[in-house]
Amino acid sequence: KHSHKTISITNHQLTILFFGNNNSIMSEASNMIPPPTNNLVTPLLTDLYQLTMAYGYWKTNKHEDHSVFELFFRKNPFKGEFTLFCGIDEALSFVKHFKFTESDIDYLRNSAALGQCEDAFFNDYLKNIDCSEVTVQALQQGSVAFPRVPLLIISGPLGICQLLETTLLNLVNFPSLVATNAARMVIAGKGQYGEGKVHNKTPKFAEFGLRRAQGPDGGFAASKYCMVGGFDATANVLTGKMLGVPIVGTHAHAFVQSHASLDEVQGLKVKDKTSGKDIDLTALVLEYRDKLGSKDKTYLDTNDGELAAFIAYGVSFPHAFLCLVDTYDTIKSGVRNFILVALALNDCGYTSRGVRLDSGDLASLSKKCHEMFEHIAKEFHLPFFGELDVVASNDINEEVLHQLNEQGHGITMFGIGTNLVTCQAQPALGCVYKLVQLNGKPRIKLSGDIVKVLIPGQKRAFRLFNEDDKPQMDLMIEINDAIPKKGQVTLCYDPFDKSEPVKFTPFRVEELLSTVWDKEKGCTIEYPTVAKAKTYAESQIRKLSPDIVRRVKPMPYKVCVSEKLKKELHALWEAGTKSSTKDKNCNTCICT
Repeated sequence: KHSHKTISITNHQLTILFFGNNNSIMSEASNMIPPPTNNLVTPLLTDLYQLTMAYGYWKTNKHEDHSVFELFFRKNPFKGEFTLFCGIDEALSFVKHFKFTESDIDYLRNSAALGQCEDAFFNDYLKNIDCSEVTVQALQQGSVAFPRVPLLIISGPLGICQLLETTLLNLVNFPSLVATNAARMVIAGKGQYGEGKVHNKTPKFAEFGLRRAQGPDGGFAASKYCMVGGFDATANVLTGKMLGVPIVGTHAHAFVQSHASLDEVQGLKVKDKTSGKDIDLTALVLEYRDKLGSKDKTYLDTNDGELAAFIAYGVSFPHAFLCLVDTYDTIKSGVRNFILVALALNDCGYTSRGVRLDSGDLASLSKKCHEMFEHIAKEFHLPFFGELDVVASNDINEEVLHQLNEQGHGITMFGIGTNLVTCQAQPALGCVYKLVQLNGKPRIKLSGDIVKVLIPGQKRAFRLFNEDDKPQMDLMIEINDAIPKKGQVTLCYDPFDKSEPVKFTPFRVEELLSTVWDKEKGCTIEYPTVAKAKTYAESQIRKLSPDIVRRVKPMPYKVCVSEKLKKELHALWEAGTKSSTKDKNCNTCICT
């Protein structure tokens, strides 16, 4: 059951529908997990080789072997040194509802690739398989994550854990990437701690990318997870309905172009907010045009079609009047026409919101807008003109945001589309899903590329904090290893380097992964919401050292292993290398 509440969003007068989840006891959490948002997320949304491996395991009676897989990434995106983890919500939905349908099984049985498989594989195995014997551990949605530290640990029968791989990667890769992209843009626009101010306002961020996204699912996912990264609103109406997040929007150039003269808006009226009387808005606007034009003739030469469009929009949305002002000439026409209508609406009791810029020199134009607004504020004794928003939306990306800061600007809200939702700076995160343990024995993958060498065995991961309560390093340990403790010296080893260990005494220790899906209880956490993940992500980013999030040459964050885990890694590494060299079987590891 959901409660429906109407709330207001500060600075934007947006009314949204908020779906508030009631608190539930843990035993009911599993039953409250909704199905995946996209109905394409089924067991068939996978790579064929997952099914061929599953058959191979089943055929050789290995499908019930107890396995441990880790999902992680090897390198932070966007040439940065941190990543925001997202996607556990949809991953839980997938795990909860994992089940092959009869039509799925019929298709697989009759496919050329699997047509030679025994009937019992389909009738007995795939027909009955689910995640009731699987355990999933994960970071909290919105966590700051670093390379090699598991985002998810999946344990259970080898067959089903293998079948989960492709879909889980799909559900984590892009959400984490776009959330990180959003976070980097927010940091660029207003600082790591939200300290950046423009005209005494903290800049807001809105997602405008649906039309440029990679299909409906890419658009929805981007709208959703950019909110976790710190965005304040989206133009995607469906996302607003489904997630209860603020939606924003004004009008496009087409609305302005559709009006040609003031004759089209003659007699348009707006209800006076105080008296309730109908006021001829067009007549009132033209009075202000004559009044201002007597001092500044430019007001008399603004585009009539544009002014008509603004009057029509003002009549339609007097409570939230915000106009796109660059259809013809931003300063000579657009901003002046906005001022005329805003003054008239003020006489009727309505406070306008501001203007949007979609082309030109955004830094210079935004500052000029504020100069004009402040002039009107003083002339007419209307302080709200000095507080109007200037929204900018023109191919903005992280680099542009830094350049705007360097130049100085007056933009109080950024509308970012293509560069946000498509992650043009880097199209993929590169998460991988690797087998690290089988039947209690660690497994290793070797490679000539050291970055691809797998750290073997089931692990626990901890974050160690310094005296300022900032993360100092992450430490991975073998599952039965000694746990790092507050106030005790901890030896932290680079997994591959032969250097001496770092000795660190943590002031606080936090275990990073917790069980989110238990093979007996099902879901063990409250289903993640966008609002909670956003708040958590912001707190995580604020705790990072500024050196990690800085724009130029950010400082790499240390990810270390315990002495026991490092010895195990190198023992298996050497055994695997010798085995491969001598062409002998290796009973302790898998090497490639």
